Amino acid sequence: MSAARPLTALRTFAATAALPLLLTACGYGSDATDDSKRTEVAAGAEKLSADEVRIGYFPNLTHATALVGVQEGLLQKELGGTEIKASTFNAGPSEIEALNAGSIDIGWIGPSPAINGYTKSNGRNLRIIGGSASGGVKLVVHPDKIKTLDDLKGKKIATPQLGNTQDVAFLNWIAEKGWKVDAQSGSGDVSVVRTDNKITPDAYKSGSIDGAWVPEPTASKLVSEGAEVLLDEADLWPDKKFVITNIIVSQKFLKEHPDVVEAVLRGSVKTNEWINANPDKAKASANAALEELSGKALPADVIDPAWKSIAFLDDPLASTLDAEADHAVKAGLLEKPDLKGIYDLGPLNKVLKDEGKDEVDDAGLGAE
Repeated sequence: MSAARPLTALRTFAATAALPLLLTACGYGSDATDDSKRTEVAAGAEKLSADEVRIGYFPNLTHATALVGVQEGLLQKELGGTEIKASTFNAGPSEIEALNAGSIDIGWIGPSPAINGYTKSNGRNLRIIGGSASGGVKLVVHPDKIKTLDDLKGKKIATPQLGNTQDVAFLNWIAEKGWKVDAQSGSGDVSVVRTDNKITPDAYKSGSIDGAWVPEPTASKLVSEGAEVLLDEADLWPDKKFVITNIIVSQKFLKEHPDVVEAVLRGSVKTNEWINANPDKAKASANAALEELSGKALPADVIDPAWKSIAFLDDPLASTLDAEADHAVKAGLLEKPDLKGIYDLGPLNKVLKDEGKDEVDDAGLGAE
């Protein structure tokens, strides 16, 4: 596939009528939860310009920067006496709604909901201020039914939702193969079966699907059930990198509390550094956080391969978000969005410079 990008931005695309379900970037189902949790503040720690900062993220491995940053106290350490109030969400739309309502100030979220939120508000509600994760999406198949990529023709392949990131990525890949599929119904040379990630493993075991283009840990869960990885989506991207999780902030909070935003970003950068320096400890920390949030830890045969396929990084990979949006437009699923101003990487680049790291680029989509 020529630079075919996963089309994360695609959820945006699907059709404004379908917006509520387009936004689940990370794939843990569509129901929202709000498990508010406060972190412990060190005695005598000095507050920044806000008493608290309300952050949101998913109980998902691709949001491990937030999971680990909260679990290990790395985010709170940078905030001093300004207390973190953390809430978790299972869907992009609910997190965007919380940001719009002022219930959270900063969130870890997939690129498509960020694009949708930005364009629907005419560029007034949020900015993307940093990156968090890349990768973690795979095409896994029944090895007895599908042995090569060409064997997908005529088969039933699941994606998480109509118009979500992985759905558009798969539609784009199909088009590049020269095959025809109706984007709305999923019917054509390949049957695209929209299936909630929570249900996909059972659908695979029952034989109602022959494979799936899905994010982690669903992909590794399917492999644990006997599926095999046929394609890692990272292989379709330059440098094997594409954005799967961003950090967003409400423009109001960014304007009123830039010191708090900078502290959260510094905590994120230091958390990613710790994750990459201590991968086994970080994996265990993320799994402990998942167990606390969901009541169940991921087994080793799922979390080990899933963790290896995700890269944790500070760069939001802005050019890949722009490319994903273009792919959605070409597929006829999105009107060309005006993304100018969606990024404000000034605070992140200040942190990176202070930490002796390379600054990152906004691909010409920065706020003036």
